[in-house]
Amino acid sequence: MGLLRLAYLFENRQLREPVKVFRQMCGAAGKTPVWFAWILAVLLLVSVGIAYRVSGHKLNLLWEKPTALPVPLSDFPIQFGNWVGSELPIPATTREYMEKNYADDYFSRRYVNSADKIWVDIYVVYCSTRPGGMLGHRPGVCYPANGWLQEATETSQFTSQDGRQTDCLVQRFRQPAPALDEVVVLSFYVRNGRMTATESDFSGLFNRKANLARDPSRYIAQVQISSVVESSVRKAAGEITDIILDFLPDENGKVRSAEAIQPYSGNVKSTK
Repeated sequence: MGLLRLAYLFENRQLREPVKVFRQMCGAAGKTPVWFAWILAVLLLVSVGIAYRVSGHKLNLLWEKPTALPVPLSDFPIQFGNWVGSELPIPATTREYMEKNYADDYFSRRYVNSADKIWVDIYVVYCSTRPGGMLGHRPGVCYPANGWLQEATETSQFTSQDGRQTDCLVQRFRQPAPALDEVVVLSFYVRNGRMTATESDFSGLFNRKANLARDPSRYIAQVQISSVVESSVRKAAGEITDIILDFLPDENGKVRSAEAIQPYSGNVKSTK
C-alpha cells in the first residue's frame, strides 16, 4: 500500500505546483530566502498529508468491492462424479478477516464419495484485488496457528483426469494429546492460470501489487483438499482439479465455466 500511495503522491499536481513556484522565484531573485524555504517546506508537508489521505481514501473505496469472477465460486458444482458436497461453514471472524484482507471469492465444502466410502474437505480461495494478501495464508502457517502440530511436508505431484501433471504440497498435521486427531492436506496455487506448489513463485514485488485495473485474469488462487487419509485427497485432487480450473481465468484470461458448465442452482448464495 505504501508504494502505491507514494506513486500517487509523485503524480499529484498538489506537490508539483509549490516546487514550480519556488523555482520561478529563485530564478528571478538569484538566491533563496530562508523564510521562503521554511514556507515551502510547510506547504510541501501539508500537500503530502492531503494527497496521502486522498490516495488512502481512494484505495479503500477500491477495495470495498471485490473483483468478481465471471462465474462465482459459489456456483461450483455441488455434485460431480460420485462426489456430493455440502457447505462447510467458515467461522464469522475468519470469514470477515478473509474478505477484508485478501479474498475476493471462495468456497468451503465437504464432499462425500459414497461409492468409495471416503470424504474430503475442499477449500478454494480467489484473490485478485490484493493478490499479495494471499502470502502467508497456507496450511503450514494456519494449522499450527490453530493448535495443530506439523508432522511432515513433502513436495509431490498428482495427475488430473485431463492428464495434467500438477505439483503440490502434501502435509500431515495432528492435534496434541489427548485429541490426537490427524489430517492430510494437499495444496497448490494457481497464478494467472498457471499452477504452482509454493508461494515462493509469486512472492516478488510485482506479484504483490494491488490490482488497480481490477483485471480478474490477474490473481492468485489457493486450493486445499484435506481428509484423514492421503489416498482420499489424491483421488479428489485428480477428479476435481480440472473443474476448479474451469472457474478460474486461464493464461489467456478465458473462463471456461462461463460457457461450458451450468451453474449450480441450489440454495447456496455467492459469498460476494
